[in-house]
Amino acid sequence: MIQRLLPDALLLLVARVAVAAVFFLSGRTKVTGFLELKPSTYTLFRSEYALPLIPPDWAAHLATYAEHLFPVLLVVGLLTRPAAAALLVMTLVIEVFVYPSAWPVHLTWAGLLLPLLAKGGGAWSLDRLLSGKRLSL
Repeated sequence: MIQRLLPDALLLLVARVAVAAVFFLSGRTKVTGFLELKPSTYTLFRSEYALPLIPPDWAAHLATYAEHLFPVLLVVGLLTRPAAAALLVMTLVIEVFVYPSAWPVHLTWAGLLLPLLAKGGGAWSLDRLLSGKRLSL
């Protein structure tokens, strides 16, 4: 009975939208207008978000663009597995190099991303539509 009320398609849609919102809203704090990085974003990546092996300006651009692109892909369910994998890698980088004590938050994000990586976007996704299979209710 409860599975009829909460089908996998719905659960995967909720996971896609929920985790997409977190990353997209974070990305919006880093820009003005459409995708112009704020000066404070560069400062943040030079100090608090400093990563090894990648210049801060590159990291600022890559992270900001990723926080815009991959959430949009998740919401529409297009390239769901690669988008979820990219955001999971970003989550791991944040956990290891930026905020290691924020593991409960990062575990929550991983908990939303891992089912998407395992199952894809679900029946209510563009991935399903483009695969030639019918969208099911």
